[in-house]
Amino acid sequence: MADRIKDPDFSNVNAGASSDAAQPPSRTYTVVRGDSLSRIAKRFYGDAGLWPLIQEANADLIRDPDRIQAGWVLAIPPKP
Repeated sequence: MADRIKDPDFSNVNAGASSDAAQPPSRTYTVVRGDSLSRIAKRFYGDAGLWPLIQEANADLIRDPDRIQAGWVLAIPPKP
């Protein structure tokens, strides 16, 4: 009698897609003296007006967008 080959068990496999996979990873930037969010936005996005993206991504750190401090490490999200 030949041994029967068992069918593979895929009951513990989870399928799905993550929205994170579609987004490029965020970069980081260390603030230097004289920086502003608009200056940082201009550097990374080519558009100073996109500074709110950086503020939103760092809401836990940036309470007042006019007062950022040298040494802070900011997440720079991908340009929309």
